Amino acid sequence: MLKISSMRLSKLASAVLVTSAALSAVSAGAGEVEVLHYWTSGGEAKSAAELKKIMQAKGHVWKDFAVAGGGGDNAATLLKSRVVSGNPPSAGQIKGPAIQEWAAEGVLANLDATAKAEKWDSLLPKVVADVMKYKGSYVAVPVNVHRVNWVWANPEVLRKAGVVGMPKTYDEFFAAADKIKKVGLIAVAHGGQNWQDFTTFESVALGVGGVKFYHEALVALDPKAIGSDTMVKTLETFRKIKGYTDAAAPGRDWNLATAMVMKGEAGFQFMGDWAKGEFMAAGKVPGKDFLCAAAPGTSNAFTFNVDSFAMFKLKSPDAQKAQGDLAAAIMGPEFQEVFNLNKGSIPVRLNMKLDKFDDCAKLSSKDFVDTAKSGGLQPSVAHGMAISPAAEGAIKDVVSQFWNDNKITVADAQKRLLSAASTK
Repeated sequence: MLKISSMRLSKLASAVLVTSAALSAVSAGAGEVEVLHYWTSGGEAKSAAELKKIMQAKGHVWKDFAVAGGGGDNAATLLKSRVVSGNPPSAGQIKGPAIQEWAAEGVLANLDATAKAEKWDSLLPKVVADVMKYKGSYVAVPVNVHRVNWVWANPEVLRKAGVVGMPKTYDEFFAAADKIKKVGLIAVAHGGQNWQDFTTFESVALGVGGVKFYHEALVALDPKAIGSDTMVKTLETFRKIKGYTDAAAPGRDWNLATAMVMKGEAGFQFMGDWAKGEFMAAGKVPGKDFLCAAAPGTSNAFTFNVDSFAMFKLKSPDAQKAQGDLAAAIMGPEFQEVFNLNKGSIPVRLNMKLDKFDDCAKLSSKDFVDTAKSGGLQPSVAHGMAISPAAEGAIKDVVSQFWNDNKITVADAQKRLLSAASTK
């Protein structure tokens, strides 16, 4: 995610030498909408094509600017170059606190007219709408919702091990993991990147401490919560999970860990619902070939990762009209359905029909709605939705160091987290 607030765009301009010439780009013209995104995988590319069709049906010219690179780092770099050179696209794929940072630079367009006409405030949970706003005005539009606090399992592995049902508590989880180890299989499939470590860690924090603790410790970065006994228990539980992973985990990509569960080599994986996309792409059936459940202790909570597009200020009235139509299309039921069916996520738009969605998605959608009302809907730190990029990076580093080095004590890790939380 871009960290731009510490270095103003005006100062960056002189440092950026490869911009519009290298990119061979032109400003969006009348009725033209240029979209910079990183939807380059099969299902995502299909979804982008559907959005193109919707915009063309409205009489606009779609100019695709797809930039490969899973997490969007490459796209972020090119986006910064475009904006610095005074040649922004109509829309750029940006999410979380980075939206606020871009808005603070004064380069994002106000989408309130579209939001009001399309009734976004009534169609989005407030906690999601607030991420899309800057000083009370919409500057971005959400595409989907990924639930992060999932655990996935292979039912055949559970049967072999004598495990009945998905564990609802960590005591049940560790009892199941012991049974899986006894039959010679890997209990927990895990990969080696720091975001994978933190995906597990934040689900543990949520399950051990509850929503209030999660929010205070990892979103508000409250020193009292980070220094509490609950954080001690969280770190101890997190480290215990490490003992059920295999020695080859370091450096492994998340989808290869998912494949271990799929093939029956491992029992469980802590991962967001993009893992479901892997199972589905392999022709696996939810409830039969794989199981989904909220991470232990988190059935009444929902950590979210929302993809979104920010709109950039453009001079042409026709280009502005195209931006409004694009924003409306993204939030429209037609696109919300087709995109999320392809992506493994759920519609961010409330009150959507889910006839075409699988049981895991239906459970996710129900919990999304319920937690939006209860306060259990919380932003994922692991996936850039909650805190500044600097603090996020520092905390992730501490958690990964603790995960990978058994010499780091729980007390030491707690002290390092306190220090990392103060990173600006």
